[in-house]
Amino acid sequence: MRHFGIVALALVTFAAPASAEDTLKIAIGQINNWENQAPTLGEDAGIFKKHNLKVEAFGTQGAGETIQAVVSGSADLGAGVGVAGVMRAFSRGAPVRVLLPAFTGTGDLYWYVKADSPLKTIKDATAQNTIAYSTSGSSSNNIVVAFGQELGVKAKPTATGGPPATFTQVMTGQIDIGWSAPPFGIKEIKDGKIRIIARGQRYPFAEGTDRAGHHRQRQRPEGEA
Repeated sequence: MRHFGIVALALVTFAAPASAEDTLKIAIGQINNWENQAPTLGEDAGIFKKHNLKVEAFGTQGAGETIQAVVSGSADLGAGVGVAGVMRAFSRGAPVRVLLPAFTGTGDLYWYVKADSPLKTIKDATAQNTIAYSTSGSSSNNIVVAFGQELGVKAKPTATGGPPATFTQVMTGQIDIGWSAPPFGIKEIKDGKIRIIARGQRYPFAEGTDRAGHHRQRQRPEGEA
């Protein structure tokens, strides 16, 4: 299961109270994804200013880069990082901790192919095919690994960065199966340029439970939009 955090992780040493117009730097994996918009929208709406905070948000290519930005001190907080990625970093000695989750599940992530691809489902992929994820340690990386372990998908996992860069690589034939999350790709799906062949909840351990852990999402067929 993936709990994405609006403020997903922070250095263990970060605990200073805010004073007048304190600046808070937030690294956000996939900054344009809907679920990661809260810091940017809150700053634009003046919400943080009411609490004497100025938020400076910047995007990364994925959770791996976000965690590194926090660990190196480039950012005070990281957002859009799955629990699995944070725990992986923590288990390896990174001085980070989860502050809060934003939502549960991985249903926003999806994998797609060009409209004329011979692949109809994720299980059609062979060892000659490539499948994208953003960066090492990200939720998309963990799910692609799970596709192989749990579903027997044989495609080669390949780091491609964010949705725009991944889309370019798919459309130019460099990658067979791309990854993305809304709102990116919606227009291309409607225009018939790409087809969804898998979603995040196809990962058995990420089928979405609520915070009490007693609700499971309906698993959609692989090609269902």
